[in-house]
Amino acid sequence: MEETRQSPCPEGKEMIHTHNEDATQTCGSYISEELKAYIVQRHGTLELDPLPSSLPQDPLNWPLWMKNMNMLMVAFHTMMATFSAAAIIPAYSVFAEKYGISIHQASYLTSVQILTMGIFPQIWSPIAVRFGRKPIFLVSVLGACICNIGGCFCHTYATQMVTRILNTIFICPPLGIGSGVVTDIFFRHERAQKMGWWTLMTTIGTPLGPFLYGFLIQRAPYQWMFGIFAIVNFCQFLGYLFLGSETMGFRTPTSSTSTSTSTSPAATIKAAKPASWADSFKIRRINPAPFTLTSFLSYLNLALHPSVLIPAIAYALVFCYANIAIIVMMPLAVGEKFHLDAQGVGLQYLAIILGSILGEQFSGPASDWFLARYSARAGVRVATQRLWLAYPGFAAVVTGLVVWGVQLQNAEDGVWNVTPMVGAAIASFGNQIITTTLITYAVDSCPLRSSEVGLFVNLLRQIWGFIGPFYIPVMFETLNFAATAGVYCAIIAVAGWMPVAVLHWLNRTRKVAREANIRV
Repeated sequence: MEETRQSPCPEGKEMIHTHNEDATQTCGSYISEELKAYIVQRHGTLELDPLPSSLPQDPLNWPLWMKNMNMLMVAFHTMMATFSAAAIIPAYSVFAEKYGISIHQASYLTSVQILTMGIFPQIWSPIAVRFGRKPIFLVSVLGACICNIGGCFCHTYATQMVTRILNTIFICPPLGIGSGVVTDIFFRHERAQKMGWWTLMTTIGTPLGPFLYGFLIQRAPYQWMFGIFAIVNFCQFLGYLFLGSETMGFRTPTSSTSTSTSTSPAATIKAAKPASWADSFKIRRINPAPFTLTSFLSYLNLALHPSVLIPAIAYALVFCYANIAIIVMMPLAVGEKFHLDAQGVGLQYLAIILGSILGEQFSGPASDWFLARYSARAGVRVATQRLWLAYPGFAAVVTGLVVWGVQLQNAEDGVWNVTPMVGAAIASFGNQIITTTLITYAVDSCPLRSSEVGLFVNLLRQIWGFIGPFYIPVMFETLNFAATAGVYCAIIAVAGWMPVAVLHWLNRTRKVAREANIRV
């Protein structure tokens, strides 16, 4: 739902906003006085979207520390997926020597993980719907831990490739269902900031891996790389086991025919018996729906909805050219041009990390603040207003790519120059603004299918990111750094910024209001 009017309902009725499909956009649903009292007591206001239930287990009713702890665990889990794929980049030369392959062949160990991260979250998502997210996260990190232990003992290129594929299959679930966790736990006015945590960790995992492991590879055997992965994964397993909570299966849909009950808010809290600590160790089915082909492929019909398709394409393009292209070319272009070793190349990724972090400080809080101000003034919540923040993001990406390409082209061989890294930081700043803004807009446009939106966005990003490394180095060799950066800017402007601007204009003129209410 993109637009939610704040107009009063008929006497005896209340406007409610829940995750339940039948209750969404409902003006005739009755809210008992007891539920109103509980919500006001717990949250201090009824102006909430979606409206929580009276169950303390409802993730919307969790204490803030509990919400943030669960969100941070999922965000860190997401980072580990991209981190583990990119962290092996400094070890390409080591793998080439050990396995008797070329560095180009060694790079396939990363490329295949990028492709796997685009495909397998779609497999995990329907399983999570039926068994809950916590069991999936537990299996995910434990399986990744075992695969990384196996990576320490691989003596051939083929076996290492198998462990990398299996590791990615296990570690990838939050790449697709992370957006659903945000929607389950946080209200709409908090979503951009919390979605930003998830998207930021997805983004910085890629440069953070080679940044940190550039130091390690130069000082220790490569087996330590996989050993540290395994240790971190096991710590994640313990975190989910003892601190993680299930975000699905606790919502009681508000009935449109329900009447006021005599149960007080306090009694309601006591009546809603929370699961025991021992129950958190059990894996049980929370949704009896059978597995069908549609359950694995239904997210693909989001391609029919411009409010999801256009932001997803624009984000995929920007992520590829303002993040992956710079990261892929860092050892080939910056390393060779300035004669840097693995540690020196790793340090260059700091520009991307800092740019992304600064971009998130601007995009998430600013998006929520902007939407809240507009809602207060106009009396209507319109997700389209978030798109205003995408424009400075596109401008920063184009500026950063031009600075990076031109300054790298003009830099003197063997003499390190900071200006290309300034351009990389500016491009990363814009990339993070676009990431948080467009994904939050897509989720707000389709709140009932937030996990599927995450799957769809992840699929386009990973497929485009997988294809990129095959032609990006060729373009830089055939053209030059400045010309290639110009081509990327043109692609982003034509296939990214212009469609988003058209979508923004059409939504503002109500010509595609149908897209504001995508049904399951």
